[in-house]
Amino acid sequence: MKNRLKKITLAIPMLLLLTSCSLPGLGGDTESDIVIASGNTTERQIVSEMVSQMLEHYTKDIKIDIINNLGSTNLIHQSLMTDNANISGIMYTGTSLTGELEMEPITDPEKAMNIVVKEYKKRFNEKWYPSYGFENTYAFMVTREFSEKNNITKVSQLKDIAKELKAGVDTAWIQRKGDGYEDFKRIYGYDFQKVYPMEIGLVYNAVDAGEMDIVLGYTTDGRIQSNDLVVLEDDKNLFPPYDASPAATYELIEKYPIVDKVLLKLEGTISSEQMQKLNRLADEELVEPKNVAKKFLEDNNYFKDKEPMISEAK
Repeated sequence: MKNRLKKITLAIPMLLLLTSCSLPGLGGDTESDIVIASGNTTERQIVSEMVSQMLEHYTKDIKIDIINNLGSTNLIHQSLMTDNANISGIMYTGTSLTGELEMEPITDPEKAMNIVVKEYKKRFNEKWYPSYGFENTYAFMVTREFSEKNNITKVSQLKDIAKELKAGVDTAWIQRKGDGYEDFKRIYGYDFQKVYPMEIGLVYNAVDAGEMDIVLGYTTDGRIQSNDLVVLEDDKNLFPPYDASPAATYELIEKYPIVDKVLLKLEGTISSEQMQKLNRLADEELVEPKNVAKKFLEDNNYFKDKEPMISEAK
């Protein structure tokens, strides 16, 4: 593959430390045709495994590897820009809009998707695919008992009782611009009795145990189901859409058109509720992400809803 960046960024040494899988010409131990950039979250690892196993199922004579444990969306993006990978296993519209694209948040999901698709092609020569079917965004949550007792299903409905409530929120959210704490108060017009900064992984048990009345978590976390929490509707659109999609370099797609067909097969195949279940299997029942992905694909017959496909490199 031809390098699209002449300068070696600081991200490259970090990437090479994380994996020995490199594309031809970059000095790695393995010369792989396809390298999928994943992350350090359960969700990213499960979905990247789905992409890998779908490609393995529908191709022949193509070597596929995954770079796991990349600590941020920026590192995943840089791995493609520096030719250490050629597929981003999972990306989120809202994150990429304000991140690598350096644009303002957009609350309209369709508009956000269209802009990301256009800009990724224009700036990075990469194809941003249609959503897998779920989004992983911030959301306020309460126990089912609280929701039913107070007849509350929307964030705006908390206004009359907010001064009585303790809220546990992701520490990083307090200082976020565009959809953070200050923007919440401005858009919804109220504040809580007390806001407690917390590690995001602790909020679900905190509200379940009654230590918090309401918490801010992620919409696809498996603990929403295991703790029977109710996700409140963000009815004033504080949070931009974070629809999940893969991305791939056009260079890879041109060489292996099969990649395009396989990635399109995953469009709309995973709902937010389904992703919660898959995350729960890995996080709470300790099933390896690779096995979670395999069971899901087998249960869905590898989405064989179209003609069989066998790869041929151009």
